Amino acid sequence: MDILGLLSALLMGVVEGLTEFLPISSTGHLILLGELIGFRGPPGKVFEIAIQLGAILAVVVTYWGDLWRIALGMWRPQTVERYTATNILLAFLPALVIGALLHGPITTLLFNPWVVAVALVLGGVAIILIERKRPAPSIQSVPEIGPFAAFLIGFGQVLAMIPGTSRSGATIIAALLLGVERRAAAEFSFLLAIPTMLAATVYSLWKARADLDLSGLGQIAIGFVAAFVVALVVVRVVLASISKIGFSPFGWYRIALGGIILVWLALR
Repeated sequence: MDILGLLSALLMGVVEGLTEFLPISSTGHLILLGELIGFRGPPGKVFEIAIQLGAILAVVVTYWGDLWRIALGMWRPQTVERYTATNILLAFLPALVIGALLHGPITTLLFNPWVVAVALVLGGVAIILIERKRPAPSIQSVPEIGPFAAFLIGFGQVLAMIPGTSRSGATIIAALLLGVERRAAAEFSFLLAIPTMLAATVYSLWKARADLDLSGLGQIAIGFVAAFVVALVVVRVVLASISKIGFSPFGWYRIALGGIILVWLALR
């Protein structure tokens, strides 16, 4: 088994776990890292799907108790669990509909390092400005997010179809603009990631069904485990610290990284 291939898969899994739930764009980082190290992975998109599933599993494990309560309580009228489930569904709908319609053209036209770099810079500027100008938080927890606000947050998530934008970043920014407190915004983004990423994974599997190939199981396993373990740590750290540090540091990171990439692309 190729040691370099396994190390590359490990690195890709670690980066997926680090970036999936931070507002810095996992897709953008994976595109750029793949270009940098020449990573191709097993054919048929199985590797990309596996590391994404690893990241999803980390959120499921973190919120297992809440998810179980939502699953049991969502069928009872006027319960917190039902409100939460309804809000997640409403926020998921825009990405479900628009994503199904535009996934092909966006993948064909926009998945390149130039788009990623520009989106990183613009998203970083947006995060910094919104952190400074956002309204005072009036929504302190996920159950307090109303149906209309949840639906608008879902449209924010649609922007993440542009590589380099960040799914978590787009949903968090939309939530902050609507008066959601930082930790609650992050939590809602994490919960919304479960149906969104599962739907994207199933859609990718269906689209690539003719090309699926389970060769390279070593790379797939290493990438999956790395993404799961790292994402598990990242989610817990973000929840513990985000109310104190805010999102501005991620904005500055995006601007610096995007600027470096633009210079590198111009000079190469």
